[in-house]
Parts: sequence; structure tokens; C-alpha cells
Amino acid sequence: MVLKQKKLITSKFLKRKMLRVILYIKSTFNNTIVSVTDFNGNVIAWSSSGTCGFKGARKSTPFAAQSSVEFLMKKLLDQGVKQVEVNVSGAGSGRDTAVRSIQTFPIGITVIRDITSIPYNGCRPKKKRRV
Repeated sequence: MVLKQKKLITSKFLKRKMLRVILYIKSTFNNTIVSVTDFNGNVIAWSSSGTCGFKGARKSTPFAAQSSVEFLMKKLLDQGVKQVEVNVSGAGSGRDTAVRSIQTFPIGITVIRDITSIPYNGCRPKKKRRV
């Protein structure tokens, strides 16, 4: 009888050694999604307000965005990342809080870019809410 050995589960993130990464923050009106990529565009790790335990209307709060960024930044600190480029897109409520929470960590920020797309008379916008 042959016994199967248990494999040690490790993520790709722990195998790679990187000093510089790109951090994308997509802030919508309902959620905030944060992802970390290398310079080739391969996603290393990601987090969102929903994965941090927030549900419903709490996902769109600035505190939820802050906690999802802090979750990823702790991973980056453990990995030994020294510098981060930050790309922010969207018009949600958590975008400013997310950038401020990055600045509290001892990782250097090289660039903060706003990559929000602006339509030049493209699609018809959504109708206004009547509350």
C-alpha cells in the first residue's frame, strides 16, 4: 500500500521575488477592487471589499476600501517589495482613502496615476435616480 504525501500548498505570489510592482485600484460606486501585478501585467494578488468580509452597501464605504488595501500591503511587506506604482481608476468613494492607506506603509510610492476613462460622447449615460 502506497501512502500519498500531502503537497504543501504555496501560492505563486510567495515563489516570486520582486522589488517593484504595480498596484491597481478600481473604485466603483458599489465596490473597490485592488490588484497587484508585475511589470508584464501578470496578476500576483488581488483583494476587494467583498473578500474582506463586507457585504451589501458596506462594500462601497471608504473603510472597506482601506481594509482591502491594507490586506494586500501586508502581503507585499512580507514579500519584500520596496516600491509601488499606483494606478487609480473609477469615481467611487473609496479611491482617496485607498491611496492614503498605501502611504501609511513603509513601501515607497513612485507614481500615482489616474487612469479613469472619460468618454468623448460615447454611450448614453444611465438615467438619474429619483429618490
